[in-house]
Amino acid sequence: MGTPMVLANTYHLWVRPGHKRVERLGGLHRFMAWDGPILTDSGGYQVFSLRKRTKVTEEGVKFCSPEDGQWRMLTPEVSIEVQEALGVDVAMAFDECLEWPATLERSVASTQRTTRWLHRLLAARRKPEATAVFGIVQGGVYEQLRTEHAQELAALDLDGYAVGGLAVGEDKDIMLEMVSVSTAQLPADRTRYLMGVGYPHDMVEAVMRGIDQFDCVLPTRAGRHGTAFTSVGRLNLKNAGYVEQADPLDPDCPCHTCATYSRAYLRHLVKTEELLGKRLLTLHNLMYYQRLMTRLRDAIIASDPQQVLALREEAYTASTRAKGLT
Repeated sequence: MGTPMVLANTYHLWVRPGHKRVERLGGLHRFMAWDGPILTDSGGYQVFSLRKRTKVTEEGVKFCSPEDGQWRMLTPEVSIEVQEALGVDVAMAFDECLEWPATLERSVASTQRTTRWLHRLLAARRKPEATAVFGIVQGGVYEQLRTEHAQELAALDLDGYAVGGLAVGEDKDIMLEMVSVSTAQLPADRTRYLMGVGYPHDMVEAVMRGIDQFDCVLPTRAGRHGTAFTSVGRLNLKNAGYVEQADPLDPDCPCHTCATYSRAYLRHLVKTEELLGKRLLTLHNLMYYQRLMTRLRDAIIASDPQQVLALREEAYTASTRAKGLT
């Protein structure tokens, strides 16, 4: 499908099967049989998602793991130890991702703590030649705070940079404004990575504001629940309108799903909760996302603004429920 990099989850691998076990088995590349780049998140987002089970202090975050019921302490030092033991190519700095809305006072305190945690993580690195570290710009929805934090991280001359703490409930316009504020302060010769985003049109809009890299569960989660992103709109295969449609999901898509199966058959798989349906829709969605980004990258390299605008329009169509179907 053209995916150049995969993301693995530091928190989940730390809990199960354990980073030391993965290290003994030759590292994550060998463990999962993937010879391309691997990026691991720091565990910070899992702290955010488990916030009812956590206690944040200056040392780090103490939380009760839902997998095994054990209390654990995740610190900047533990985060980089786990990521380096996994042997990944890119490690993310340990940060605090705030809920939305958060007050300015809380956002300032959290952002400053994230910076202190970054310095501790950098000091604890043992394999800088093998594992790059990306810093994460925080600051909530406050323009001045994000500007200052991005400037502070840019001065550290890190391997790459991420924009975090967005897509957690704020309006899309606010999210994109904070993306613009952040990227304006980050070096253009380093990767700028928007975490946890998003719908096709979110990604195109973010690219137009200086973002290079994304991760999101949406294409896989949507596929598992019967939704396909296509150039003719977002299709919900649970709908009765597809029951006798012999067309492919997307006439412009070369993926295995579109080249082989009809909408009617895929709807049948979805309605009977057959695992094959979840897999086929997931494969299509991932292919659609990768092709959209490939075409957008080619248009930017070719300095073709008309093609960029056409892809922007297509991405809005792909993100919107297809018309004319019940």
